[in-house]
Amino acid sequence: MIVLLSLTVGCKKEEDQKEKDDMIINEYLQEQNLAAQKTSSGLYYIIDVPGNLPKPTASSTVTVHYKGYLTSGKVFDNTEGEDPLTFSLTHVIEGWREGLQFFGVGGKGMLLIPSYLGYGNTVMPGIPANSVLIFDIHLINVE
Repeated sequence: MIVLLSLTVGCKKEEDQKEKDDMIINEYLQEQNLAAQKTSSGLYYIIDVPGNLPKPTASSTVTVHYKGYLTSGKVFDNTEGEDPLTFSLTHVIEGWREGLQFFGVGGKGMLLIPSYLGYGNTVMPGIPANSVLIFDIHLINVE
């Protein structure tokens, strides 16, 4: 009985966090006057420039420029003024793995990633636990 109760409480916490993340993302979109698409996983994305084929798969290696920030506007990572980064999508957070598949080469847009598709309740440098992450992305190449 205690084990079942703790599983139920854990699931409730996850559902509460998903609802909270969704509310935070929707408030941000309203404040910024943005319209985004939402996937079944809860990821939001905006494609400003669709780009060309090919589009990456969940296991592609991509080259990107990006800026990562919180809904407060606090930037926690940025490639501006640096060389673009190349990496495999198998080594990034789920929100990137799913979201980059909507971009073609040369594509530009935004990912609004709920915490459970990001770092969850793990604290990262410059990122508090349970944070919604926003990324401005320019997909330069797909290998």
